[in-house]
Amino acid sequence: MSDKGQNWVPSGMILPLVIASALFLENIDGTVLATSLPAIAADLNVDPIILKLTFTSYLLSLAIFIPISGWVADRFGAQKVFCAAITVFTIASLCCAFTSSLAGFVAARFLQGIGGAMMMPVGRLVLVRSVPKHQLVTALSYLTLPALIGPVIGPVIGGFITTFWQWRWIFFVNVPIGLIGLVLAWIYVPDIKLERTSPLDLKGFFLSGGGLAFLVGGFTVLGVEVLSLPAACSFIGIGGALIWAYIRHARQITSPILDLRLLRHPTFRTSMMGGLWFRIGSGSIPFLLPLMLQVGFGLSAFETGLLTFASAIGALLMKLTAPRILKQFGFRTILMVNALLSAVFFALIALFTAETSHSLIFIALFIGGFFRSLQFTCLNAIAFAEVSPDELSGASSFASVVQQVSGSVGVALAALILESLRAIHGDNSLSVSDFHTAFGLISLVIASSLLFHWSLPQHAGAEVSGHRKPDAQT
Repeated sequence: MSDKGQNWVPSGMILPLVIASALFLENIDGTVLATSLPAIAADLNVDPIILKLTFTSYLLSLAIFIPISGWVADRFGAQKVFCAAITVFTIASLCCAFTSSLAGFVAARFLQGIGGAMMMPVGRLVLVRSVPKHQLVTALSYLTLPALIGPVIGPVIGGFITTFWQWRWIFFVNVPIGLIGLVLAWIYVPDIKLERTSPLDLKGFFLSGGGLAFLVGGFTVLGVEVLSLPAACSFIGIGGALIWAYIRHARQITSPILDLRLLRHPTFRTSMMGGLWFRIGSGSIPFLLPLMLQVGFGLSAFETGLLTFASAIGALLMKLTAPRILKQFGFRTILMVNALLSAVFFALIALFTAETSHSLIFIALFIGGFFRSLQFTCLNAIAFAEVSPDELSGASSFASVVQQVSGSVGVALAALILESLRAIHGDNSLSVSDFHTAFGLISLVIASSLLFHWSLPQHAGAEVSGHRKPDAQT
């Protein structure tokens, strides 16, 4: 390790705050954008549904580049990579603000994803390697704040800017924040790097990244005029073939970029497989709900933001109660029961109409956000219950990729349902009943996730949850 990274440690909590501030820029961006899609679509003169490409391109970029972020930081230095990530994200924000076409917007969002993919993993790596152990828990807690606060204020800010200013300011405001973050990161982030790094699994990177790009990209453009149906199906076929080639490749080398051997752990497997289906369903909400409230109900972007942030408040409240719930009931019970509860409250959205009381909508979204967040917390925690210390880095990358891919597929699935319904009734307009059908169908996807948790032992992950066997309580 370089001398600078080894000997210099910023005092107090300055370093965690600097990193958390940069991550806040990333976390708030997506939630701000969600409430602005109809306005952006009108300005760019495109179908609101086709703007799903702006979600999936960003999430797909994260999925492709997160696995190599740790290696890049070790090889070139954490400070340089973190500053480069902020720079790329800021430049991409400017590109989003100035874009006048769908293709330019999608390309700019993909570029944003490259910057975002380097922020969180590198920021976590810097803290683990530079903050004293007795401050590590406190320091890492700062990294959760952007993920908690961003979704709470993001929809309101996005709705306010879109309604009373102009949607392009969503991206313009990133510029001064990014510049301040860049200066602070250059001053306070140590340039930690390893003198020797293991070889990068370049073949695995291209196979997995290319496979995900073709597979998710092909699924995303199904039903829209970006590509013909045969071309979209060809993309899906190529993506599937590349993923299969990666699976064979990963079994033959010792350090694959995504280690499939981690799936031998039952708790990790249930987190990834059950979590995939749950996140696919939940990942459709940022796209589907604002569209229904604005296109279906005729609400403004600001009114939409004031309603949709209820889910984030419920998720924030859950963080205070999750440890006690886990300790009382254990992972298996919560994962199964809570999957059904989450599906029920997701399906309840299909009962909303333009005449439904906003207070009732807010309460339902609040409770649904609580249950979904509890499920996410359990899925994230149980993933590492049986993972050894040597496998932590690989497991973290694997989990991050699954999260981003499932989010992309969730948006694509919601859009595909809407497009199919529109094709069935032969009308390019979207009706409220189309959104109701979409929420009903996707709730079944969420409920299906419990099937992957059925085989878990009753007390799986007890050392993490603190849930004790009945005979241990006597």
